[in-house]
Amino acid sequence: MRFSIATLARAILGPPPKLVCSSATWREGAAELNRRTGGHRESGAFLLGLRQGETRQIVSFLYYDDVDPTCFRHGIVEFDGRKLGQVWRVCQDRGLMVVADIHVHPAGYGQSGSDKANPMIAEAGHIALILPNYATGAPAPGAIGIFEYRGNRQWLDHSRQGRRIFKLSWW
Repeated sequence: MRFSIATLARAILGPPPKLVCSSATWREGAAELNRRTGGHRESGAFLLGLRQGETRQIVSFLYYDDVDPTCFRHGIVEFDGRKLGQVWRVCQDRGLMVVADIHVHPAGYGQSGSDKANPMIAEAGHIALILPNYATGAPAPGAIGIFEYRGNRQWLDHSRQGRRIFKLSWW
C-alpha cells in the first residue's frame, strides 16, 4: 500500500526531489555539526545514502573530522583529498555511497569563492549543502544553500527551490 501512496503523491506533487532525508536523521546530523563547530569554526560531513532513480536518500552523516582530524585546524574546511580512500571504504562497508556533502558557515548559506573552486566531490551532479549560523536550530530546505556541481568550477544554485529539490520526509 505504501508504494501506491508514494506513486500517487509523486503524480500529484510533481517530479521527485534530488535529495531526501528523514527529519530525525537531519535533526541529529545538523545538531552534531553545530556541536562540532564549538561556536567558532566550520564543520562538515559527507552525506551517505542510496540512490533511487534520480533521488538520493541520505541515511547517515560521515563527519569530515572523523576521517581527517586536521581538516579544521584553520577554522575552515581543508579536507585532505588523500583521505577520500577512507570515505570509499566506509561506503563499501555500509553498502552506501556519498550522495551529497554538507558544511556550515558562521552567517549566511552562500558559497564562498573557496567553496566554488574546491568541490568536495568534483563530479557533475554532486550536491553540496551549506547551513548558516553554524547549523543552529537545524535549518531546513528553504533556509539553506543547495548547490549542484556542473563541472569546470560551475555550479547551479537550487537554494530558492528549497523543498522542491530537498525534502525532509519519505519520497
